[in-house]
Amino acid sequence: MNTAKKISYLLIVNLLFSCSQEKKNTIITVRNTLDFQRNFETVEIKKTSLKVDDLSSVGIKNIKTNKLQVTQLVDNDGDGSMDEVLFQPTINAHSEANFEVVSIKKAEQPQAENLCYSRFVPERTDDYTWENDRVAFRVFGPNAQYRAENGLPQPTLSSGVDAWLKKVKHPIINNWYKKEIETDGSYHEDTGEGLDNFHVGVSRGVGGIAVKVDSTYFLSKNFKKWRTITIGPIRTSFYLEYESWDANGKTIKESKIVNLDLGNNLSKFSTKIEGVNTIAAGLTLHEKDGKVTADVKNGWVSYWQPHGNSELGSAIVADKNTFKTFEKYDIETKDLSNAYAHLNVTNTKVVYYAGFGWKVRGKFNSRKEWENYLNTFSKKINNPFEVVIK
Repeated sequence: MNTAKKISYLLIVNLLFSCSQEKKNTIITVRNTLDFQRNFETVEIKKTSLKVDDLSSVGIKNIKTNKLQVTQLVDNDGDGSMDEVLFQPTINAHSEANFEVVSIKKAEQPQAENLCYSRFVPERTDDYTWENDRVAFRVFGPNAQYRAENGLPQPTLSSGVDAWLKKVKHPIINNWYKKEIETDGSYHEDTGEGLDNFHVGVSRGVGGIAVKVDSTYFLSKNFKKWRTITIGPIRTSFYLEYESWDANGKTIKESKIVNLDLGNNLSKFSTKIEGVNTIAAGLTLHEKDGKVTADVKNGWVSYWQPHGNSELGSAIVADKNTFKTFEKYDIETKDLSNAYAHLNVTNTKVVYYAGFGWKVRGKFNSRKEWENYLNTFSKKINNPFEVVIK
């Protein structure tokens, strides 16, 4: 073999060897099996699935558009190391999209406002409050319970979930507490951002739980421990734990992780509960002047009611294996009338969604539109995105 042929042969061998050694990036395929376009659904990719040492340099690029997606990193266990990356793709009906996992610098990551926010609020006894671009909620802590049990100012004894009726996209939690505590104003009055005029009391509010024994519902008290897991452009998430409580001789142990994602009206409650095989998640009936409706097949119960000078819908939704039945529980005792979703507990765990839609916001102008939203939401949770990582 002459010299020229030897050189050509070596070049070809080296090129083939180089190509075989070239690192191939991970591809994430997200598939929508439903007959409508889907967005504002969060895809969770575990760090272990990507086989990388550090998620901080990971970017997710839509292969078709060549655009980087807005992402959020989450440290679920609080050990200081990020465990998963979140993003919200838009996927057309009966189609799929491919995303490449690429290495990027921090400055290259697309930026988005942190509309999904939550925090512990010690300045107002000890609420825990959360919100996204559509809705806001709060629950009540041990100091508020102590005040109620000892006749002190600012008492709240309730494990119900309060609804804060915001009508703006931007975060309002800090604004409203500052107005209530540091000024002559009050978050009970609407000055442009919405208001808190939703009464909870000892009711279940929007998604608080109860345990039914015979014909009686038993309730937990305020949360005793909390931990913020994440805030960001896509999700806020936090952990709550409750004192063990009694349900007619049954000792109930309860803790939960609550997620609220961008673009959603319903929070996800992932509850760990010991001592029972079913729980009831409730919606307060307030003045009992609204309408309770339900669709057992699609796994939801709803309460649409007049509220102030507008109307308000609230709902519990769960997947078809969790949602058992529903009940309109109507008694004379103040705040104890609720619409309940009866939910199956599997291996001490139960997942359901709870939230509301306020007519003032313009997205839900009637009960029918609210129920259409619940039916669509049900289809999504019963047919999640199919995610394949290669």
